[in-house]
Amino acid sequence: MSKEQQIDAPRAPGSPGGWDMRSEELVADAALVREPAAWRGAASGAGNSAKPVRRGGADPVKTLMHRHKELCERAVDPLEIAAGLEAHGVTDRTAARFRHRDVFALAEEMYARVPRDEEERAAPVVHPAARSAPEVPAGWALFALLPGAACGLAIAGLELSEGRARLAAGLGGALAVAVALRVVLRHGPLRCAHRVLPGTRVWACFLVAYALFGDGLLRAAVSGGPDGPLAPSTAAALGLALAVAPAVWCVRLFTVGARRRLSLSRGLTEFTASVRPLLLGVLALYLCALAALLMGAAAVRGVPVSAGAGALGALLLLSRLLSSYGFTRAPSLMLGAAAAVEAVSMACVFAGRLPGCAWLAAPAEGAVRAWGPGVVPVVACGAAAAVLLLHSLRVLSRASAHAGRTS
Repeated sequence: MSKEQQIDAPRAPGSPGGWDMRSEELVADAALVREPAAWRGAASGAGNSAKPVRRGGADPVKTLMHRHKELCERAVDPLEIAAGLEAHGVTDRTAARFRHRDVFALAEEMYARVPRDEEERAAPVVHPAARSAPEVPAGWALFALLPGAACGLAIAGLELSEGRARLAAGLGGALAVAVALRVVLRHGPLRCAHRVLPGTRVWACFLVAYALFGDGLLRAAVSGGPDGPLAPSTAAALGLALAVAPAVWCVRLFTVGARRRLSLSRGLTEFTASVRPLLLGVLALYLCALAALLMGAAAVRGVPVSAGAGALGALLLLSRLLSSYGFTRAPSLMLGAAAAVEAVSMACVFAGRLPGCAWLAAPAEGAVRAWGPGVVPVVACGAAAAVLLLHSLRVLSRASAHAGRTS
Protein backbone atom coordinates (compact mmCIF):
# COMPACT_ATOMS: atom_id res chain seq x y z
CA MET A 1 0.00 0.00 0.00
CA SER A 2 1.42 3.39 -1.00
CA LYS A 3 1.87 6.31 1.38
CA GLU A 4 -1.08 8.22 -0.06
CA GLN A 5 -3.28 5.15 0.23
CA GLN A 6 -2.23 4.80 3.86
CA ILE A 7 -3.21 8.40 4.47
CA ASP A 8 -6.60 7.94 2.81
CA ALA A 9 -7.31 4.63 4.52
CA PRO A 10 -10.11 5.04 7.11
CA ARG A 11 -9.22 4.60 10.74
CA ALA A 12 -11.42 3.95 13.73
CA PRO A 13 -11.81 6.93 16.01
CA GLY A 14 -10.50 4.98 19.00
CA SER A 15 -7.49 3.47 17.22
CA PRO A 16 -3.94 4.77 17.92
CA GLY A 17 -3.78 6.37 14.48
CA GLY A 18 -7.20 7.99 14.71
CA TRP A 19 -7.88 11.68 14.63
CA ASP A 20 -9.93 13.90 16.90
CA MET A 21 -13.63 14.55 16.44
CA ARG A 22 -13.08 17.88 14.69
CA SER A 23 -10.75 16.23 12.22
CA GLU A 24 -13.40 13.61 11.47
CA GLU A 25 -15.94 16.37 10.80
CA LEU A 26 -13.59 18.13 8.40
CA VAL A 27 -12.87 14.94 6.47
CA ALA A 28 -16.56 14.05 6.43
CA ASP A 29 -17.40 17.45 4.99
CA ALA A 30 -14.80 16.94 2.29
CA ALA A 31 -16.32 13.57 1.38
CA LEU A 32 -19.88 14.86 1.12
CA VAL A 33 -19.24 16.63 -2.14
CA ARG A 34 -17.88 13.57 -3.96
CA GLU A 35 -21.28 12.40 -5.22
CA PRO A 36 -23.46 15.45 -5.98
CA ALA A 37 -25.34 13.43 -8.61
CA ALA A 38 -26.53 11.06 -5.92
CA TRP A 39 -28.22 13.96 -4.15
CA ARG A 40 -30.07 14.92 -7.30
CA GLY A 41 -31.11 11.27 -7.88
CA ALA A 42 -32.51 11.02 -4.39
CA ALA A 43 -34.41 14.28 -4.78
CA SER A 44 -36.01 13.34 -8.11
CA GLY A 45 -38.11 10.60 -6.49
CA ALA A 46 -38.32 6.81 -6.69
CA GLY A 47 -39.47 6.83 -10.34
CA ASN A 48 -36.04 7.69 -11.63
CA SER A 49 -34.31 4.34 -11.96
CA ALA A 50 -31.17 5.63 -13.66
CA LYS A 51 -28.05 5.15 -11.65
CA PRO A 52 -26.40 8.37 -10.54
CA VAL A 53 -23.30 9.25 -12.47
CA ARG A 54 -20.26 9.30 -10.18
CA ARG A 55 -17.98 12.23 -10.68
CA GLY A 56 -14.36 12.60 -9.77
CA GLY A 57 -13.35 13.25 -6.19
CA ALA A 58 -13.98 16.81 -5.07
CA ASP A 59 -11.18 19.07 -3.85
CA PRO A 60 -11.10 18.68 -0.03
CA VAL A 61 -9.10 21.90 0.41
CA LYS A 62 -11.84 23.86 -1.37
CA THR A 63 -14.38 22.40 1.02
CA LEU A 64 -12.24 23.41 3.97
CA MET A 65 -11.92 26.91 2.53
CA HIS A 66 -15.71 27.14 2.24
CA ARG A 67 -16.07 26.13 5.88
CA HIS A 68 -13.57 28.81 6.95
CA LYS A 69 -14.52 31.37 4.31
CA GLU A 70 -14.45 34.39 6.60
CA LEU A 71 -11.07 33.43 8.04
CA CYS A 72 -9.53 33.07 4.56
CA GLU A 73 -10.97 36.33 3.24
CA ARG A 74 -9.82 38.56 6.10
CA ALA A 75 -6.37 36.99 6.56
CA VAL A 76 -3.45 39.17 5.51
CA ASP A 77 -0.89 36.34 5.51
CA PRO A 78 -0.89 32.51 5.78
CA LEU A 79 0.06 32.70 9.46
CA GLU A 80 -3.34 34.04 10.41
CA ILE A 81 -5.05 31.19 8.58
CA ALA A 82 -2.79 28.65 10.29
CA ALA A 83 -3.53 30.16 13.69
CA GLY A 84 -7.26 30.19 12.97
CA LEU A 85 -7.24 26.56 11.86
CA GLU A 86 -5.35 25.60 15.00
CA ALA A 87 -7.88 27.45 17.15
CA HIS A 88 -10.65 25.41 15.46
CA GLY A 89 -8.93 22.12 16.31
CA VAL A 90 -7.08 21.43 13.06
CA THR A 91 -3.82 19.61 13.77
CA ASP A 92 -0.90 18.44 11.66
CA ARG A 93 -2.56 15.02 11.52
CA THR A 94 -5.66 16.63 10.07
CA ALA A 95 -3.52 18.42 7.50
CA ALA A 96 -2.17 15.04 6.40
CA ARG A 97 -5.72 14.06 5.43
CA PHE A 98 -5.62 16.98 3.00
CA ARG A 99 -2.26 15.80 1.64
CA HIS A 100 -0.16 18.45 3.40
CA ARG A 101 2.71 17.89 5.76
CA ASP A 102 1.42 20.32 8.43
CA VAL A 103 -1.10 23.05 9.16
CA PHE A 104 1.27 25.77 7.95
CA ALA A 105 1.56 24.20 4.47
CA LEU A 106 -2.22 23.78 4.31
CA ALA A 107 -2.71 27.43 5.31
CA GLU A 108 -0.30 28.59 2.60
CA GLU A 109 -2.32 26.82 -0.09
CA MET A 110 -5.61 28.16 1.28
CA TYR A 111 -4.20 31.70 1.33
CA ALA A 112 -2.89 31.39 -2.22
CA ARG A 113 -6.24 30.13 -3.52
CA VAL A 114 -8.37 32.89 -2.02
CA PRO A 115 -9.73 35.12 -4.87
CA ARG A 116 -8.56 38.71 -4.45
CA ASP A 117 -9.03 42.03 -6.23
CA GLU A 118 -6.57 43.19 -8.86
CA GLU A 119 -5.43 46.09 -6.67
CA GLU A 120 -4.71 43.71 -3.83
CA ARG A 121 -2.81 41.38 -6.15
CA ALA A 122 -0.67 44.27 -7.41
CA ALA A 123 0.12 45.53 -3.91
CA PRO A 124 3.51 44.47 -2.55
CA VAL A 125 3.35 41.57 -0.11
CA VAL A 126 4.80 42.32 3.30
CA HIS A 127 6.69 39.37 4.71
CA PRO A 128 5.41 38.27 8.12
CA ALA A 129 8.85 38.81 9.65
CA ALA A 130 8.58 42.51 8.78
CA ARG A 131 5.40 42.73 10.86
CA SER A 132 6.68 40.61 13.73
CA ALA A 133 7.38 43.59 16.01
CA PRO A 134 4.24 44.48 17.96
CA GLU A 135 3.04 48.04 17.64
CA VAL A 136 3.23 49.95 20.91
CA PRO A 137 3.09 53.69 21.54
CA ALA A 138 6.34 55.63 21.41
CA GLY A 139 8.00 56.10 24.77
CA TRP A 140 6.75 52.84 26.30
CA ALA A 141 10.23 52.04 27.64
CA LEU A 142 10.32 55.33 29.55
CA PHE A 143 6.76 54.92 30.81
CA ALA A 144 7.89 51.75 32.56
CA LEU A 145 10.16 53.80 34.82
CA LEU A 146 7.35 55.98 36.15
CA PRO A 147 6.05 53.70 38.97
CA GLY A 148 9.53 53.25 40.44
CA ALA A 149 10.25 56.95 40.29
CA ALA A 150 6.90 57.85 41.87
CA CYS A 151 7.41 55.30 44.65
CA GLY A 152 10.90 56.57 45.38
CA LEU A 153 9.64 60.14 45.70
CA ALA A 154 6.78 59.01 47.93
CA ILE A 155 9.15 57.19 50.30
CA ALA A 156 11.40 60.26 50.41
CA GLY A 157 8.34 62.36 51.30
CA LEU A 158 7.48 60.00 54.13
CA GLU A 159 10.98 60.23 55.56
CA LEU A 160 11.05 64.02 55.48
CA SER A 161 7.59 64.70 56.96
CA GLU A 162 5.79 64.15 60.25
CA GLY A 163 2.25 64.09 61.55
CA ARG A 164 -0.47 65.04 59.13
CA ALA A 165 2.08 65.99 56.49
CA ARG A 166 3.41 62.44 56.62
CA LEU A 167 -0.09 61.06 56.10
CA ALA A 168 -0.68 63.41 53.18
CA ALA A 169 2.66 62.43 51.65
CA GLY A 170 1.77 58.77 51.95
CA LEU A 171 -1.64 59.16 50.36
CA GLY A 172 -0.31 61.40 47.61
CA GLY A 173 2.52 59.01 46.90
CA ALA A 174 0.17 56.04 46.69
CA LEU A 175 -2.05 57.96 44.27
CA ALA A 176 0.95 58.94 42.14
CA VAL A 177 2.15 55.33 41.95
CA ALA A 178 -1.34 54.16 40.99
CA VAL A 179 -1.59 56.74 38.19
CA ALA A 180 1.87 55.89 36.89
CA LEU A 181 1.06 52.18 36.93
CA ARG A 182 -2.16 52.80 35.04
CA VAL A 183 -0.24 54.69 32.35
CA VAL A 184 2.17 51.77 31.97
CA LEU A 185 -0.59 49.18 31.75
CA ARG A 186 -2.58 51.19 29.19
CA HIS A 187 0.24 52.34 26.91
CA GLY A 188 2.80 49.57 26.81
CA PRO A 189 3.36 45.90 25.96
CA LEU A 190 1.25 44.92 28.98
CA ARG A 191 -1.85 46.76 27.81
CA CYS A 192 -4.95 44.58 27.62
CA ALA A 193 -7.42 45.01 24.79
CA HIS A 194 -9.80 42.51 26.41
CA ARG A 195 -12.18 43.10 29.27
CA VAL A 196 -10.55 42.19 32.57
CA LEU A 197 -12.82 40.46 35.06
CA PRO A 198 -13.95 42.84 37.86
CA GLY A 199 -12.49 40.73 40.66
CA THR A 200 -8.99 40.76 39.16
CA ARG A 201 -8.20 44.33 40.20
CA VAL A 202 -9.70 43.79 43.66
CA TRP A 203 -7.56 40.71 44.33
CA ALA A 204 -4.44 42.40 42.97
CA CYS A 205 -4.96 45.44 45.21
CA PHE A 206 -5.49 43.20 48.24
CA LEU A 207 -2.30 41.27 47.54
CA VAL A 208 -0.29 44.48 47.18
CA ALA A 209 -1.79 45.82 50.43
CA TYR A 210 -0.83 42.58 52.18
CA ALA A 211 2.71 42.89 50.85
CA LEU A 212 2.90 46.35 52.48
CA PHE A 213 1.21 45.64 55.82
CA GLY A 214 0.52 41.90 56.05
CA ASP A 215 3.84 40.64 57.41
CA GLY A 216 3.96 43.25 60.16
CA LEU A 217 0.33 42.67 61.11
CA LEU A 218 0.74 38.89 61.19
CA ARG A 219 3.91 39.11 63.30
CA ALA A 220 2.14 41.41 65.76
CA ALA A 221 -0.95 39.18 65.86
CA VAL A 222 1.11 36.08 66.70
CA SER A 223 2.83 38.05 69.48
CA GLY A 224 -0.49 39.17 70.99
CA GLY A 225 -0.80 42.55 69.29
CA PRO A 226 -1.02 44.77 67.47
CA ASP A 227 -0.40 47.45 70.07
CA GLY A 228 -0.15 50.46 67.76
CA PRO A 229 -0.20 51.67 64.15
CA LEU A 230 1.68 49.59 61.62
CA ALA A 231 4.35 51.00 59.35
CA PRO A 232 4.23 49.85 55.72
CA SER A 233 7.05 47.80 54.25
CA THR A 234 8.64 50.49 52.13
CA ALA A 235 11.34 48.10 50.92
CA ALA A 236 8.77 45.75 49.39
CA ALA A 237 6.87 48.67 47.89
CA LEU A 238 10.01 50.16 46.33
CA GLY A 239 11.20 46.81 44.99
CA LEU A 240 7.86 45.97 43.37
CA ALA A 241 7.50 49.46 41.89
CA LEU A 242 10.99 49.36 40.40
CA ALA A 243 10.30 45.86 39.03
CA VAL A 244 7.57 47.21 36.75
CA ALA A 245 10.23 48.34 34.27
CA PRO A 246 11.91 44.93 33.80
CA ALA A 247 8.48 43.32 33.69
CA VAL A 248 7.45 45.50 30.74
CA TRP A 249 10.76 44.98 28.96
CA CYS A 250 10.65 41.20 29.46
CA VAL A 251 7.10 40.97 28.13
CA ARG A 252 8.13 43.00 25.09
CA LEU A 253 11.04 40.60 24.56
CA PHE A 254 8.74 37.59 24.76
CA THR A 255 6.14 39.07 22.41
CA VAL A 256 8.67 40.00 19.74
CA GLY A 257 10.48 36.68 20.06
CA ALA A 258 7.27 34.67 19.80
CA ARG A 259 6.15 36.54 16.68
CA ARG A 260 9.55 35.97 15.08
CA ARG A 261 9.41 32.26 15.84
CA LEU A 262 5.89 32.12 14.43
CA SER A 263 7.09 33.54 11.12
CA LEU A 264 10.01 31.09 10.94
CA SER A 265 8.32 27.89 12.14
CA ARG A 266 7.12 25.31 9.66
CA GLY A 267 4.73 23.49 11.94
CA LEU A 268 2.74 23.81 15.13
CA THR A 269 4.94 21.32 16.95
CA GLU A 270 8.06 23.22 15.96
CA PHE A 271 6.57 26.52 17.13
CA THR A 272 5.51 25.07 20.48
CA ALA A 273 8.94 23.58 21.05
CA SER A 274 10.60 26.94 20.37
CA VAL A 275 8.30 29.30 22.28
CA ARG A 276 8.21 27.42 25.60
CA PRO A 277 11.95 27.85 26.31
CA LEU A 278 11.53 31.51 25.36
CA LEU A 279 8.79 31.97 27.96
CA LEU A 280 10.82 30.21 30.66
CA GLY A 281 13.91 32.25 29.81
CA VAL A 282 12.04 35.55 29.91
CA LEU A 283 10.45 34.64 33.25
CA ALA A 284 13.84 33.66 34.69
CA LEU A 285 15.30 36.97 33.49
CA TYR A 286 12.50 38.88 35.21
CA LEU A 287 12.87 36.93 38.45
CA CYS A 288 16.59 37.71 38.54
CA ALA A 289 15.88 41.40 38.03
CA LEU A 290 13.12 41.32 40.67
CA ALA A 291 15.37 39.60 43.21
CA ALA A 292 18.15 42.13 42.62
CA LEU A 293 15.76 45.07 43.04
CA LEU A 294 14.21 43.65 46.21
CA MET A 295 17.64 42.98 47.73
CA GLY A 296 18.79 46.47 46.79
CA ALA A 297 15.70 48.07 48.28
CA ALA A 298 16.07 46.00 51.46
CA ALA A 299 19.73 47.01 51.77
CA VAL A 300 18.86 50.69 51.37
CA ARG A 301 16.10 50.48 53.97
CA GLY A 302 18.13 48.25 56.30
CA VAL A 303 15.50 45.49 56.55
CA PRO A 304 15.42 41.79 55.58
CA VAL A 305 14.50 40.87 52.02
CA SER A 306 10.79 40.11 51.55
CA ALA A 307 10.47 36.72 49.85
CA GLY A 308 6.72 37.15 49.76
CA ALA A 309 7.12 40.26 47.59
CA GLY A 310 9.16 38.20 45.14
CA ALA A 311 6.45 35.56 44.85
CA LEU A 312 3.85 38.31 44.43
CA GLY A 313 5.88 39.93 41.65
CA ALA A 314 6.01 36.66 39.72
CA LEU A 315 2.27 36.14 40.19
CA LEU A 316 1.40 39.64 39.01
CA LEU A 317 3.61 39.35 35.92
CA LEU A 318 2.10 36.05 34.80
CA SER A 319 -1.41 37.32 35.51
CA ARG A 320 -0.96 40.44 33.42
CA LEU A 321 0.84 38.56 30.65
CA LEU A 322 -2.04 36.11 30.28
CA SER A 323 -4.61 38.91 30.47
CA SER A 324 -2.84 40.88 27.74
CA TYR A 325 -3.21 37.87 25.45
CA GLY A 326 -6.92 37.54 26.24
CA PHE A 327 -6.77 34.76 28.87
CA THR A 328 -8.44 36.57 31.77
CA ARG A 329 -10.23 33.82 33.69
CA ALA A 330 -7.22 31.92 35.06
CA PRO A 331 -5.47 35.07 36.39
CA SER A 332 -8.62 36.15 38.20
CA LEU A 333 -9.03 32.72 39.80
CA MET A 334 -5.41 32.44 40.92
CA LEU A 335 -5.23 35.98 42.26
CA GLY A 336 -8.44 35.32 44.18
CA ALA A 337 -7.10 32.03 45.54
CA ALA A 338 -3.87 33.65 46.76
CA ALA A 339 -5.80 36.50 48.38
CA ALA A 340 -8.12 34.02 50.07
CA VAL A 341 -5.21 32.06 51.55
CA GLU A 342 -3.64 35.21 52.99
CA ALA A 343 -6.96 36.50 54.34
CA VAL A 344 -7.91 33.17 55.92
CA SER A 345 -4.46 32.81 57.52
CA MET A 346 -4.73 36.24 59.10
CA ALA A 347 -8.33 35.66 60.19
CA CYS A 348 -7.47 32.32 61.81
CA VAL A 349 -4.78 33.93 63.96
CA PHE A 350 -7.25 36.47 65.34
CA ALA A 351 -10.04 33.87 65.62
CA GLY A 352 -7.76 31.73 67.77
CA ARG A 353 -8.13 34.27 70.57
CA LEU A 354 -11.76 33.28 71.04
CA PRO A 355 -12.50 30.77 73.84
CA GLY A 356 -12.05 27.20 72.62
CA CYS A 357 -10.79 28.26 69.17
CA ALA A 358 -7.05 28.13 69.77
CA TRP A 359 -6.78 25.24 67.30
CA LEU A 360 -7.70 27.61 64.47
CA ALA A 361 -4.54 29.66 64.96
CA ALA A 362 -2.20 26.74 65.58
CA PRO A 363 -1.16 26.08 61.92
CA ALA A 364 -0.50 29.73 61.06
CA GLU A 365 1.26 30.49 64.36
CA GLY A 366 3.45 27.42 64.02
CA ALA A 367 4.46 28.35 60.48
CA VAL A 368 5.20 31.96 61.46
CA ARG A 369 7.35 30.95 64.44
CA ALA A 370 9.25 28.45 62.32
CA TRP A 371 9.80 30.40 59.09
CA GLY A 372 8.65 33.94 59.77
CA PRO A 373 5.53 35.84 58.64
CA GLY A 374 6.70 35.84 55.02
CA VAL A 375 5.86 32.15 54.68
CA VAL A 376 2.18 32.94 54.10
CA PRO A 377 2.61 35.10 50.95
CA VAL A 378 5.37 32.82 49.69
CA VAL A 379 3.10 29.77 49.83
CA ALA A 380 -0.03 31.57 48.61
CA CYS A 381 1.50 33.60 45.77
CA GLY A 382 4.12 31.00 44.89
CA ALA A 383 1.58 28.21 44.42
CA ALA A 384 -0.72 30.47 42.37
CA ALA A 385 2.22 31.61 40.21
CA ALA A 386 3.23 27.98 39.59
CA VAL A 387 -0.29 27.16 38.37
CA LEU A 388 -0.31 30.19 36.07
CA LEU A 389 3.11 29.24 34.72
CA LEU A 390 1.86 25.79 33.72
CA HIS A 391 -1.22 27.39 32.16
CA SER A 392 0.96 29.91 30.31
CA LEU A 393 3.18 27.17 28.89
CA ARG A 394 0.06 25.53 27.48
CA VAL A 395 -1.89 28.46 26.05
CA LEU A 396 0.91 30.83 25.04
CA SER A 397 2.64 28.12 23.01
CA ARG A 398 -0.26 28.13 20.53
CA ALA A 399 0.13 29.94 17.25
CA SER A 400 -3.37 31.36 17.58
CA ALA A 401 -2.31 33.31 20.70
CA HIS A 402 0.28 35.34 18.76
CA ALA A 403 -1.03 35.63 15.20
CA GLY A 404 -3.22 38.68 15.72
CA ARG A 405 -1.36 40.31 18.62
CA THR A 406 -0.44 43.97 18.09
CA SER A 407 0.84 44.98 21.53
